Amino acid sequence: MKFPNKYLRNLKPYKLASHKIWSVEPEERNNILKLDWNESTIPPSPKVTEYLDKILREPLFFNLYPTTYNEKLLELLSNYTGLPQENLQYFASSDALHEYICKVFISVGDPVMILGPSYDNFRLTCQANGAEVYFSNYNDDFSFDAQKFEKDIIDKEPAVVYICNPNNPTGNLHPVSYIRHLLDEFPDTLFLLDEAYIEFSDKSAKELVLEYDNLLISRTFSKAFGIANFRVGYLIASKDNVQFINKVRNPKNVSTFAQTAAMAVLSDVQYMKNYVAEVNKAKAFFVDALKKYEEIYVPAESAGNFVLIKFKDYESKMALLEFLAKKNIFVRNRTEAPSVYNCFRITIGTIDQMKVVLKAFDDFYGK
Repeated sequence: MKFPNKYLRNLKPYKLASHKIWSVEPEERNNILKLDWNESTIPPSPKVTEYLDKILREPLFFNLYPTTYNEKLLELLSNYTGLPQENLQYFASSDALHEYICKVFISVGDPVMILGPSYDNFRLTCQANGAEVYFSNYNDDFSFDAQKFEKDIIDKEPAVVYICNPNNPTGNLHPVSYIRHLLDEFPDTLFLLDEAYIEFSDKSAKELVLEYDNLLISRTFSKAFGIANFRVGYLIASKDNVQFINKVRNPKNVSTFAQTAAMAVLSDVQYMKNYVAEVNKAKAFFVDALKKYEEIYVPAESAGNFVLIKFKDYESKMALLEFLAKKNIFVRNRTEAPSVYNCFRITIGTIDQMKVVLKAFDDFYGK
């Protein structure tokens, strides 16, 4: 077809996962464990319902565009991150933010490097805008070779380097000291650090934006904060970079409901921290319990709310994945790189939820 732009004609789409949870009646959703998209496995802070109920009782506003400058939300973001408001901006998801970053910092034909395997939607966003995407991958055992990675940056001279930290799907976490090293070593390269899962490790590089112009950090409310349905993310960057992105940002695109939900969860940060503590405890419990299954293993320590599980072959992986699906337990198949071809990723929920998963593993392996 001649109408789509030429970069879309042979573009490999971002592969979506199961969404059975939306094809059943609401009362049936409690019987489904959706562990494939790394959303929170419990509802968000009760303040979300409280705040939304309050605005629904106010005079009607459905006919109006949302506020384009929510000072209260920015104030709460500033309090949460410990950074000035001038270094922050909210968006209708981190995916939307990534699209703006492509518009502002990447031109047609520019090389972009992704430390992979990683979150694949950013690859799609770059290629759809005409960028040349290259991968510098973790080793087959998911260890990181800094020398090889930095050589790849030197060879390709990318305009932007994308690092998911903690990495999805492997769980690798780079220390702030190494991020600083990259910023110093490559001052003419822009680094996009995706901190979607940072709450589960609490080792953010956020303070570096006060020193470096070649760092952008994207974050989301979809994981630890539990409001994925509202699609809210935010940018942490230098004042100048925030202003550049604001030139093309459409401020009407974050609904009143999304802004309100974000303010609600930021008003109850302790609720999120309690959930994170539960997930990290459940992750340690789950990974330890997996050791009894000789057929599988966890190849890398994960700093996120998920674990990558590796199988001896693809058929073994698919057999368990399909068995779990029949029990309404959905996990994320990974096939985007040879190193993960025999792997699937599973979101970590509460300890009780992971016990349900382990019972299914026992049934499958006859333990």
